[in-house]
Amino acid sequence: MIQKAISIFLLLFLATTSLWAQTCDLTLRGKILHQENDEAIIGAYIWVMETRTGAVSDENGNFVIKELCPGTYTLTIQYLGHKEIRQTINLSGNGLNQTFRMQEESMDLSGVEVHGHREAVQTTTAVSSIYGEELIQVRGQNLGESLKKIAGVTTFSTGNTISKPVIHGLHSNRIMILNNGIRLEGQQWGAEHAPEIDPFLADEITVIKGAETVRFGPEAMGGVILVNPPSLPTSKSSQTELNLIGSSNGRMGNAALSHMGGSQKIKGLGYRIQSSIKRAGNVRSPRYFQGNTGMEEINFSGSLGLSRDKFGGELYYSYFNSELGILRDAHTGNLSDLQTIIENGEPFNKPGFSYEIINPKQVVEHHLGKLKAHYHLKDHIKLNFQYGFQLNNRQEFDRRRGDLNSRPSLDLELFTNTLDLYVDHTRQNSWSGSIGINLIQQANSNVPGTGVTPLIPNYDMVNLGFYVIEKYLKGPLEIEVGGRFDARAVSAARYVGGNLETADLNYQNFSAFLGGAYQLSPYFSFTSNLGTAWRPPNINELFSQGLHHGAAAVEIGDQNLQSEKSLKWVNGLEYQGKKSVIELTAYVNQISNYIYLNPTGETYVSLRGTFNVYEYLQANALLYGIDLSGSYTFSDQLSGYFKGSIIRAKNTDTDTFFPFIPSDRMDWGLSYSFGKNKRPNSLTFSNLLVARQSREPIFDLAPAPPAYALFNASYFRKVSIKDQQNLTIGLQVSNLFNTEYKEYMNRFRYFTADMGRNIQLKINYKF
Repeated sequence: MIQKAISIFLLLFLATTSLWAQTCDLTLRGKILHQENDEAIIGAYIWVMETRTGAVSDENGNFVIKELCPGTYTLTIQYLGHKEIRQTINLSGNGLNQTFRMQEESMDLSGVEVHGHREAVQTTTAVSSIYGEELIQVRGQNLGESLKKIAGVTTFSTGNTISKPVIHGLHSNRIMILNNGIRLEGQQWGAEHAPEIDPFLADEITVIKGAETVRFGPEAMGGVILVNPPSLPTSKSSQTELNLIGSSNGRMGNAALSHMGGSQKIKGLGYRIQSSIKRAGNVRSPRYFQGNTGMEEINFSGSLGLSRDKFGGELYYSYFNSELGILRDAHTGNLSDLQTIIENGEPFNKPGFSYEIINPKQVVEHHLGKLKAHYHLKDHIKLNFQYGFQLNNRQEFDRRRGDLNSRPSLDLELFTNTLDLYVDHTRQNSWSGSIGINLIQQANSNVPGTGVTPLIPNYDMVNLGFYVIEKYLKGPLEIEVGGRFDARAVSAARYVGGNLETADLNYQNFSAFLGGAYQLSPYFSFTSNLGTAWRPPNINELFSQGLHHGAAAVEIGDQNLQSEKSLKWVNGLEYQGKKSVIELTAYVNQISNYIYLNPTGETYVSLRGTFNVYEYLQANALLYGIDLSGSYTFSDQLSGYFKGSIIRAKNTDTDTFFPFIPSDRMDWGLSYSFGKNKRPNSLTFSNLLVARQSREPIFDLAPAPPAYALFNASYFRKVSIKDQQNLTIGLQVSNLFNTEYKEYMNRFRYFTADMGRNIQLKINYKF
């Protein structure tokens, strides 16, 4: 009996010793995603029942729970509006990495506003977004100017009212813009053709910096910009937002109103309407007004959607209309005048302030309609259908004599139909992806009666693409791979000197990418994406043969241009600490047959004036650079930020540099917050430093302008009036010291300085 008791005691002692000898240093990592669309869930609660320890998922859906012993645990995951996940896990060895997908569940929450989910963009390349308070701060600016808050994004402008975004040195037809999921199709090939989109319709603007040809098609080789309106409500609710903006420079007034709500009678029915108006007069440089630089704009958008358990659909329409004046001194009468104004560096004609818009000018009208539907074949398989129709009418008016002055010199109508059909699959395990086809059909027509030989011909274009994308997720690890095949046919025709000229061209190409992301630690994450991309030459690059009035230049195309093909590698490293955030993006982009518009040094003299001549050329290019951004919280009141970018774009055939590439720049600032929690106030001072573009092409009309430094200040006050009602009042001053400068990426830098001091008053009211 005594021996048996001793034996039992020894066994218990050995078991206890063994238990105490275990090292509890295992880590449980994971990622929480929506089952619906693989979008990351922020703020999900993860709880280990046995140890009473847990975590909350971050903005990427990641979570980490440390110091766990080997063994079996019960894991619970909870998130409002979603079915709870309760799962048994076994920890051993090096711990566990696992991905969890949560399903939505129908629920009636009194006082809680429930919205449908937007489609998530699955990508492992560099992504940056503007939303919330940051979006309020850029309200009133056009899309290009708004995106300058993101490192690596600048603008290519024609004067101070026309700008288009530049991502890592690429712009126009190499950047795709999506308006609520529909690729925006206008005459975007022109340097002075700004995107026909109203930023007020968005509650989030996202920039994808990598080559996204596989996902979106050939025009996405330089990156993608997603302009996303708010998700439609799926239950009874309503929200109205009013924006009022006034600017001192140009005496601009801007107003925008939006309202959205959900139906009480029809489950899942939601709607949204939005409109904005804008008017501005002559822009003022520090020492003078710029004649005929006013603008007028009126926009509207509306959507109606239905969301049910198995299916959903949306109808969407947007209308954009703008009238923009073109600096009159950019259109000179003869060669001597052109040389003189470039040497002078500023306009000779310096009128006072006026809202009047006269020739030269451009008038643009854009209609976009969308029909979208999805159906859940199974819980993890969703069939998607999307159709888009667009009509773009662009008119450019030149300074002409007599009755011709009222006629447009360029009058284009572009009809575009897009059709997307794809299947998404998302499972509780680590795999997700999509397979689909998309069709693009375009018809461009020159409206007769201009009295001028069309700059580009009439044409029809059809593009058919087929793609497959698969993604593997295992805790902090993401691996993504995709491939796509495109075929494009272009038929063009026009009369030149009474003779009909026609052309039929065909292009096709395969593109692919491989990307990955890994959460190195609770603080560091790393992403890498290697992708091929391509872009067939656009119609203007092939056939331009005359005066481009809006750009005040003669452009010469080449029908023998080949398709551009690129290989881009983007790597990102991000650190998120308790007080600091740092993000570094490095990239290299090798492009064969890169097409660029090059100044020839020649001029063209006509009855309408004297203009510089540009021609489309092709060469092998190497673009590389870095983006660096970050922030640091010094205290509860004081914080700072910085962002900068460096890019090099080399012609490897001639060992020279390409024109119109952004120069090195850095933006930094300090922000001080004060006041009670219910009435926070923030005061921000910032400084933009832009270097001189020393890597100039062999020939340019004038040397690159000198470096410059701009100081800016802003004050924002947020007032919570009552539940669901917030008022934000802001005062912003750009170019605080009224510094005179010229931006290298402004095509009118030969004729005028950029905008001087600008004071803006902004009011945002949500109720």
